[in-house]
Amino acid sequence: MVGAGRGRLPRLRELPGEDRPEDPHRPRRAEELTDGGPVVVVTGASDGIGAAAARRLHRGGARVVVVGRSAEKTAAVAGELDGALGLTADFAWLDDVRRLAAELRGRFPRIDVLADNAGASFGRRALTVDGAEQTLQVDHLGPYLLTRLLEEPLRAARGRVVVTSSFAHWAGGARRGHVLEPRGPQVATRRYAHAKWCNVLFTRELARRWSPEVSATCFDPGAVATSFGRAGGVTGLAFRTPLTAFLRTPAQGADTLVWLATADDGWRDGGHHADRSRAATLPSARDDVRARELWERSAALVGLPA
Repeated sequence: MVGAGRGRLPRLRELPGEDRPEDPHRPRRAEELTDGGPVVVVTGASDGIGAAAARRLHRGGARVVVVGRSAEKTAAVAGELDGALGLTADFAWLDDVRRLAAELRGRFPRIDVLADNAGASFGRRALTVDGAEQTLQVDHLGPYLLTRLLEEPLRAARGRVVVTSSFAHWAGGARRGHVLEPRGPQVATRRYAHAKWCNVLFTRELARRWSPEVSATCFDPGAVATSFGRAGGVTGLAFRTPLTAFLRTPAQGADTLVWLATADDGWRDGGHHADRSRAATLPSARDDVRARELWERSAALVGLPA
């Protein structure tokens, strides 16, 4: 059962407008993160929507942890933000996710917001070193594992989890008993849509299991002009053509993420959102039986108890 939005994130202001880098000539604090603001972890933050959200949240008073796959790009974004911390992790390696979670738990007894924004679409089907299909792992299993491993600091802060899903989930889905197996041909668009469908179901079950200490929401950022499509495949075609002129900017795509992380109300715990409003989902993405099965099957794959 999903409920109304609840809980207030202390001392964090939601600021409107496009993202813009901090003044590089401002003096920097020597320490990595200082006391005072809520801790916000943003994955997939070395570029695109994640970087835009990190900048906005930092301007609102958050102590931001920028997580990305590229060490160079992650350090560059973190370096713009006075007092931010940059950490690297490749979600195609579950051991990398475990290492990231251990470092975050060691540094922060409380995490106020976890933005599960990391994701990708791959043109060719391949398995990771962990034996999972790579789009499913990067977009669902990695974020699932990270969230589960950060349960204690999230509960301690009565925090929020915000998951980046997509309107593409309408083309995904799976039968009961086969939730990790996408329907239809194993093409890039189908694999990506299925992973985004998993994001919506995961959010629903997370809210059910961790309420009232932790709230969970997901959102569709819309079609955003980012580096998302560089991995190839039909899914990313629009991101590699002049069509990008008609897409949203990363800052526009990040707007609902920032709203879900900071707003006192208006969002629904366990729900899917778009443009700062509650959004409809595929009926199978509202199936509590599938949601429980997805949680349990995912736990088995990443080596956690259900």
